Amino acid sequence: MAPLPISVFIIVKNEADRLGASLAAVRDLADDIVVVDSGSTDGTQALAASLGARVIHNDWPGYGRQKRFAEGQCRHDWVLNLDADEVVPPDLAEQIRAVFANGEPAHAAWSIAIAEIFPGETRPHPWAYVLTPVRLYRRDLSTYSTSPVHDRVVLGPNVTVGQIKGRIHHFSVRSLGDQLDKLNRYSDQQADDLDARGVTIPAWRLYVELPGNFLKAYLGRRHFVRGAYGFLTAMNYAISRHLRVAKHYERRVTTPRRPG
Repeated sequence: MAPLPISVFIIVKNEADRLGASLAAVRDLADDIVVVDSGSTDGTQALAASLGARVIHNDWPGYGRQKRFAEGQCRHDWVLNLDADEVVPPDLAEQIRAVFANGEPAHAAWSIAIAEIFPGETRPHPWAYVLTPVRLYRRDLSTYSTSPVHDRVVLGPNVTVGQIKGRIHHFSVRSLGDQLDKLNRYSDQQADDLDARGVTIPAWRLYVELPGNFLKAYLGRRHFVRGAYGFLTAMNYAISRHLRVAKHYERRVTTPRRPG
């Protein structure tokens, strides 16, 4: 089956253990695959090139900015964004093809559900929590936000959004330790972003951020369906949200004030 005239773009750093599955799943779907690397040392670049991707280096400027850079390297106006730990299963690939079956799609942007697959699972849990961001869109009409910590598509004027029924499979957790390391690094960037925007989070949030976000993940995002492992991943999420506020508070109380 001929590939669609769309570009797939992925931003990466040290994803050699996961990127192969992501690229293999879209090799027959798109005729242009762009991988933007920000300094991998594990052979990610060579792996991506061996699987037919165009590999481009760009120093890390933040999540939204890196994705905007990547979409700008694409050859087609229609683009599909994936992360290195996300896989398009065959049923979703067919549904994406169906969007283009009659020529130009009915909407200029399409949201796709993203469902996590935890270690030990082969497919998303039936009750797994899903996010439904826009991932397939015309880059000449919409574009990624330049936020350093939020990677969302900012829709252009009069752009309507359709919904694709399939789900992206998201293998987000390598291990509990790796997850916590990643979330800890991300909390640094979140604290930087709060400082840059001049946002001040009140000190009382220090006392409620961890338990509140544990309940958000364990119940609201349904980590409880994974039993004890879901309890542990919910704790990691809560710790990371606490660290965001704690680091923000620490900077406020330890940074010397300039004389008035």
